[in-house]
This record gives sequence, C-alpha cells and structure tokens, in this order.
Amino acid sequence: MPSSPEPEKSDTLAGLASRLPPAEVREVALYMYLDELGISYTTHAHSPVFTVEEARALRGKLPGTHTKNLFLKDKKDALFLVSAREDLRIDLNALAKVLARPRFSFGSPELLVETLGILPGAVSPFALINDREGRVRAIFDAGMLQADPVNFHPLRNDRTTAISSADLLRFARATGHAPLVLPLPERAGPA
Repeated sequence: MPSSPEPEKSDTLAGLASRLPPAEVREVALYMYLDELGISYTTHAHSPVFTVEEARALRGKLPGTHTKNLFLKDKKDALFLVSAREDLRIDLNALAKVLARPRFSFGSPELLVETLGILPGAVSPFALINDREGRVRAIFDAGMLQADPVNFHPLRNDRTTAISSADLLRFARATGHAPLVLPLPERAGPA
C-alpha cells in the first residue's frame, strides 16, 4: 500500500534532524553566544509553528515585529537568507533584479541543514551562527529594522526570541555576515 506524502515528508525531516544536534543544544549554544556578545534577549516558549499563520494564531500579544525568513538559492547556486516583516509580500523576481542575481528558488531542506544547521520551520538569522564557511548572504528588510524588538526562532520552531534591531545587526556581523539592509520590493495585488 503506498504511503501518503505527509509521512514521507515527516520521514525526510526526521532523517535531516538526525544530522543535527538536539534542539536544546542548538538553542543553548545560541544563548551562550548572545551572552558572550552582551546581547539582551527574551524567549517565549510555544507549540511548534511552521508558518506565519500558525505563529499569528499562537503568539497572542507578544510585542515587537514578527518576521518571516526565506532560505533562497539563485540559478548560480548562491545562497541567501532573507529576513523581513511577516506581512511584507516580497517580490522575489524584483529582489533578484535589485541584487543583479539570476532568478531565485527556495533552497532544499538538505541544503538548509548543510549550510545553516537548522530544519525547515526554524529558519532565522540566528542560524547564521552555523554558517562558518560564509556561504549564505544575509539580507534584512529595512522596514523590519525600524522597530524594536524583532522576533525570531532561536534555531527551533517552538520558541520565539526577541532582540533589538541594533543587536540583530551586531549578532550578524559577529558571525561574519555583514547583512545587506534594504527596502525589499513588494508584490502588487491582493493578499
């Protein structure tokens, strides 16, 4: 009897997860690094979320700017982590043109694990800590950085960690990633 697509996806994620340290270990390593940099943060626990919609439903009145994060690859295999306000409808074709890059596609879960050491659903700029080879270019939405705090998953999708925008930039630079900060192009039309 053929298996449904959902168990196959679950099996794939379980296999990918087995290549990573446990979520608790990844999270503690991040907090130790933030502490070492003197960066203040606040973390809230919640049920696992995989989409912006799920996060909205669970977060209640958690203050700050809530975000979405896209792991992208262009046709020349360059990798990008785009962090933006959750409600920004990013025009990826226009962004590729702004960056003078070939068309974007989403990076595979295997590539995400290999380069950023996290699973789908937990993508955030905090994962730059794991890109020791500097393969991923960080791009931050200028509008996202205009508010404090900004909220991201701390290398797992059942927590949300808030830090200041200035500290997010400091963190990224400390990991060897000088983020490109720009107003991201937005898609026109209805949501």
